[in-house]
Amino acid sequence: MLPLQGLTVVSLEHAIAAPFATRQLADLGARVIKVERSEGDFARQYDTRVRGLSSHFVWCNRSKQSVVLNLKSQEGLEALMRLVDRADVFVQNLAPGAVARMGFDAETLRKSHPRLILCDISGYGNDGPDHGRKAYDLLIQSESGFLSVTGSAGELCKAGCSISDIAAGMYAYSGILAALIERGRTGQGRHIDVSMLEASAEWMGYPLYYSFEGAPPPPRVGASHATIFPYGPFRTATGSIMFGVQNEREWEAFCRIVLERSDLAADLRFCTNACRNDNREILGQIINSVLLKLPRETVLERLERARIANANINDMAELWAHPQFIARDRWRTVESPVGPIPALLPPGQAEARMDAIPAVGEHTDEILREIGMIA
Repeated sequence: MLPLQGLTVVSLEHAIAAPFATRQLADLGARVIKVERSEGDFARQYDTRVRGLSSHFVWCNRSKQSVVLNLKSQEGLEALMRLVDRADVFVQNLAPGAVARMGFDAETLRKSHPRLILCDISGYGNDGPDHGRKAYDLLIQSESGFLSVTGSAGELCKAGCSISDIAAGMYAYSGILAALIERGRTGQGRHIDVSMLEASAEWMGYPLYYSFEGAPPPPRVGASHATIFPYGPFRTATGSIMFGVQNEREWEAFCRIVLERSDLAADLRFCTNACRNDNREILGQIINSVLLKLPRETVLERLERARIANANINDMAELWAHPQFIARDRWRTVESPVGPIPALLPPGQAEARMDAIPAVGEHTDEILREIGMIA
């Protein structure tokens, strides 16, 4: 039995943040009923890279049931209310004010459904001067300061994945789990108001505090760490490698074994991380003068001997074939409208619900029959 088996989640969701949160609830065994428009969640149309299906949609929507409702009609609203009547959790990330206009806002529902856990996900939260602003992932990356510390000195750079959506989805997921525990103790539900901006700002904690009381923010230094050095990509004679020196014990070993320059460990310009960071340009030149003469395999061997953490700079093809996933048996197969598709087990879980990705409205008749809307 999975942890959330027997619980029902109803979600008015689209794009990434809410679907990512509810997919994780489904992974743990919850029944997730995804309410869609007749044309479906617009994320279904983002691309066609998975045998005609959207990569975003495939990632976030396995193990769900799709029901199409016309929420501009009285019949559609009645069907939604019957679903909510039977639900443990109600999630929504529609445009600001949309659920209130339908009468499904938290203030209204909590009066008639005291055990219901309600989770709103929005760009800026349900109040404050920006509560009515529409928001998407890249806009919140910008608003939260993420772009200001990401990229190179001359150019801003967004994250390569939907980092603000993911942050909001994770806080919605963990908040719902906490609310389920609380309801088990008190019998009462809870309203959870997740702001993408607040979720992203929490993840900006180190750059935010590094800039405490008007101090300069971390500089944009590409794939290197902004304040720890050496920590980032370095070139060798036959390719690049990523490694990081985190403390003085590692620095001494790096100098002695990797660079074969024991004298550097005692150099006052480099004796602490703060000193190394302040002098990263000249230290980078010294490191490059050694590594660029060595084959990548030699540098890797020395790093391992010195117990310096390192990593390959993998692309997506190499991630698909990563030997750790195979050795740890992390791949599963999920069904979809276009046939079986591989999917990774959720982190930390030995098993999970890994059911099909639904077609638009695939379960409409089944669910409407279940709630007595059709014979």
